[in-house]
Amino acid sequence: MGNDDLVIGNRHFTSRFILGSGKFSLEMTKRVIEEGQVQIATLAVRRTNKNGRENVLDFMPAGITLLPNTSGARSAEEALRIAELARELGCGEMIKIEIVRDSRYLLPDNAETVKAVKLLADNGFQPLPYMMPDLTAAHDMAAAGAAAIMPLGSPIGSNRGLLTRDFIRMMVEGLDIPVIVDAGIGRPSQACEAMEIGCAAVMANTAIATASDVPSMARAFRLAIEAGRTAYLAGPGRILERCGEASSPLTGFLGE
Repeated sequence: MGNDDLVIGNRHFTSRFILGSGKFSLEMTKRVIEEGQVQIATLAVRRTNKNGRENVLDFMPAGITLLPNTSGARSAEEALRIAELARELGCGEMIKIEIVRDSRYLLPDNAETVKAVKLLADNGFQPLPYMMPDLTAAHDMAAAGAAAIMPLGSPIGSNRGLLTRDFIRMMVEGLDIPVIVDAGIGRPSQACEAMEIGCAAVMANTAIATASDVPSMARAFRLAIEAGRTAYLAGPGRILERCGEASSPLTGFLGE
C-alpha cells in the first residue's frame, strides 16, 4: 500500500478519482475506467439484470470496486431494500446512499439520509451518503456510521463546479472521515480545486460523459485530481492582503 492511500472503512485505494458510471454507454464504461485509472465506480442497481440483456456488471474491469447507489429511493427503508439487492448481486458492503424527494432540483434529503445511514450501518453496510453540504448533518451521519461523506459541489448534472466550496471546506476541517465531492464538478480545474482544499476524492460523471473526447477528459480528470492532492499535501503558499511583494530580495546582493 502507498503512503497516501484513500481509506474508506476497511478498504484502501491508490486512486482518488471515483467514476459515476450512470451516463456512459456500457461499451464506454470500461474505456473511461482505464483512462482515468479508476478503482471505484458507482453502479445504479437498476442497470443490472439477469434476463439475457446487456448487464453493466459485464463491462466493469476486473478488480474494480463497485459502489452501488440507492438512486430512486425516497426513504430510508427504500434505500435499505436497494442496498440489500445490490449485496445479493455480489456488489459488497460499500453503498452510496441517495435519497432524493425533490423532483425539480434533485437535491438530497439530509434528514432522511441520516436515518438511512443508521439503518444501513446496523445491517452491515458501509454507507457513503450523498448529501447537501451541512456540517451538522455530516456529524450526524458520521455518528450514525457513515464511512465517508459525499457532499454535492453544485446541483447534480449541472457542471457548475464547486459552488458549495466554503461549506465543503468546513466539513473537511470538521470531520474525521473522508469528504468526497459528488455532483456538479464540470472541469478538471474544479476537481483540482476540491482536492487542494483537502477533499479526499472527487466523483465525476456528467462532465466526462458530455465531453467531446470522453477518454481524454477522463485522463484529464485523473491528472487534475492527482495535482490537487499533491498541492494540498505540499501546503499552498500564503495569500497576501496587500497588493504585492517582490519575489526576489531587493537588498543584500547588488553590492556583492
